[in-house]
Amino acid sequence: MKKFLILSLLTASLWAMSNYEVAQKSDDTMHGFKDSKSDMTMTLINANGQKRERKMTMLVLEKNGGDKSLMEFLSPADVKGTKFLSYSHIKKDDDQWLYLPALKRIKRIASKNKSGSFMGSEFSYEDLGSFDVDKYSYEGEAKLTTIDGKKMYVGERTPITKNSGYTKQISWTDAKTFLTLKVEYYDRKHELLKTASFEDYKKISGVWRIGKMVMINHQNDKSTILVWKNETIKNGLKEKSFHKRVLKR
Repeated sequence: MKKFLILSLLTASLWAMSNYEVAQKSDDTMHGFKDSKSDMTMTLINANGQKRERKMTMLVLEKNGGDKSLMEFLSPADVKGTKFLSYSHIKKDDDQWLYLPALKRIKRIASKNKSGSFMGSEFSYEDLGSFDVDKYSYEGEAKLTTIDGKKMYVGERTPITKNSGYTKQISWTDAKTFLTLKVEYYDRKHELLKTASFEDYKKISGVWRIGKMVMINHQNDKSTILVWKNETIKNGLKEKSFHKRVLKR
């Protein structure tokens, strides 16, 4: 009985991790791609289940201190040519710009507007910045639970930027792979606003990449699905591909 108790305590200590440690390991799991190119599909679903589909391309440059990304809409005609450029930061709000081809102008996204809807989707501008552990504060130990036979860490984090549209986020992380499977987002009234599901992970050249993300808005019954296709990494992309001047090009 004593040996069994000691073994149980040792096993429990192996699984025990703080919320920060889980977030750090999850972040490390997705690092090392250097840059990526991919085709994307965005499907907007309204409260009645009606769907609208958009096609895009996406470029991402991995950088210490915050990734850079460039998204361009290819179809349908009403959004074709629209471009979104984002520079993620850790200690300050992300820099983001939207190029509107109909107006031939670049619109800078103000920090106070980062919680607004991106192109009518259920993703906010804030959601489109790269994840970094140090964008959040953490307290306490992650809760270990089992869902559908899979061990997961459930942890809470709080955005440190004052302009965040969220008061907290609760994440579900696979205890074996440390891949994030689900995140709940709570609004400024501390009420559940959205849930994101992360699916179809795959390894490309030894690095984990996400294949599908579903964002469900619980307050308006709308949802948005993002799907990544034909992704390649370590393409040798340079900083010049993410300069503001490429928006009007």
